[in-house]
Amino acid sequence: MKDQLIPITIVIADRSYRIKIQPKDEEVVRKIIKLINEKVVDFKTQFAGKDTQDYIAMVLVWFATDQNTSSANWLEKENISTKLSLLEKMLDTNLTS
Repeated sequence: MKDQLIPITIVIADRSYRIKIQPKDEEVVRKIIKLINEKVVDFKTQFAGKDTQDYIAMVLVWFATDQNTSSANWLEKENISTKLSLLEKMLDTNLTS
């Protein structure tokens, strides 16, 4: 049976949004919303005089860039791990021969 979606209200830059999520995702969603709101405040401090939509756009670009960087780092680590495993197999083969 599918998990039931639960309705929650999130607030981003002083605007409320009603969304439905999986109960298991609630903690993660709330942490991400907190991070987004903290970044909005950071950008408001750094770049005074913009409107709220500008700050949200800045956070969106920051978040997307941060996620891309994290993904690239993960892929690089995964690639290195694969190469090290291959090297280990080659050494094992040559040492046991």
